Amino acid sequence: MEDAIKNALLGHCVVYPTSTLPALGCILTSEALDKLYDLKKRTPDMIVSIGVCDLQQASELVHLTDDLEDFISSFPEGSLTIILQAKKPLDLRLGGEEVAIRILSNPVAKMFVKQTGPLTATSANISGDSPENNCELAAASLSTTANKIAYISGICRGGRPSTLIAWHTVCKSPNSREIRVLREGLVASKEIQEWSKKQI
Repeated sequence: MEDAIKNALLGHCVVYPTSTLPALGCILTSEALDKLYDLKKRTPDMIVSIGVCDLQQASELVHLTDDLEDFISSFPEGSLTIILQAKKPLDLRLGGEEVAIRILSNPVAKMFVKQTGPLTATSANISGDSPENNCELAAASLSTTANKIAYISGICRGGRPSTLIAWHTVCKSPNSREIRVLREGLVASKEIQEWSKKQI
C-alpha cells in the first residue's frame, strides 16, 4: 500500500478495491483529474464521485447536516453516494458546488484514503468498457508501456452500484426535506422514502 499512497500523493492515478468494483483514485487537483479522464477516455461532462473514509473526512469538503449521520447509519456502509453542497467549489468534473460523496466500506480502501485524503471513486475502466473485478487486471487494462498504473491488490465482489442520492440541501424543491434518488443501486428507492417519511 505504501507505493500506492506515494503515487496518489504525487498526483498519479491508483486502482484500489471497494465493496463493489475496483476504483480509479486520484487526488482532487485539476492536474490529477486530467490524467484520470485521459486514462478513462471520459468526457469532462461526466462527473466522478469522491471516496472518503468517514464523515469527518467528508466534512473537509462538504457541508453536513444534523440528520445526515442518522441517514447514512440506517443503511449498509458503502451502499450510498450522496450529493452534498461543497464548502468551496471544486473542479467541475467533481461537480463544482455540488459533489457526490461515498463513504467507503472496504477496509483496505478506508485505510488507503485515510492516508491520502479524499480520492476519486470512479470505476477503474475505460468509459463504456466492462469493468474488471480484479484490481491488478483493472490496472493492467488502463496501463501503457510508458505509464504503469499503480494498484492495491484485491478482488471485488461486483454487483449493484451504490445508490446515488441528492440530499435535501441540493434539491431545488419547496419541500425542504426532500431526498431524491438519482440512481437506484444497493439501496432501493422505497427504503430511502420510508426513512424520509419517518422524519416528518
